[in-house]
Amino acid sequence: MDNNQVNTGSTMGTIGQMISRFVAAAIVLAITAFFTPGFSISNIWSLALAAIVLTVMDYLIVRFTGLHASPFGKGFVGFILAAVTLYLTQYFVAGYSISWIAAIIGALIYGVIDYIIPGEQKM
Repeated sequence: MDNNQVNTGSTMGTIGQMISRFVAAAIVLAITAFFTPGFSISNIWSLALAAIVLTVMDYLIVRFTGLHASPFGKGFVGFILAAVTLYLTQYFVAGYSISWIAAIIGALIYGVIDYIIPGEQKM
């Protein structure tokens, strides 16, 4: 019985982390798109889907490589990963458009905003 309670708490903690990570990603992404020329998100549904795609891509990158796609997380490699994930997201989300230059600028802005917004985003 104690094991079930521990597992349930662990599952709820993981779901809570995923939800908080999604909300933080959506907020940071919206601010980044607003301030980055050449980067547009057409509506709230595209923003939500893009946040999910970015969260999943970041999770998979961390899971398989151990590298964080954060401009300030792992230096130059993190910056490149952030720019690439921002750019590749447009192929999975309708209403999300970004150029290579905007992805580079967006990675810088994303990193600054991600650094400012408080909260632990590890899974």
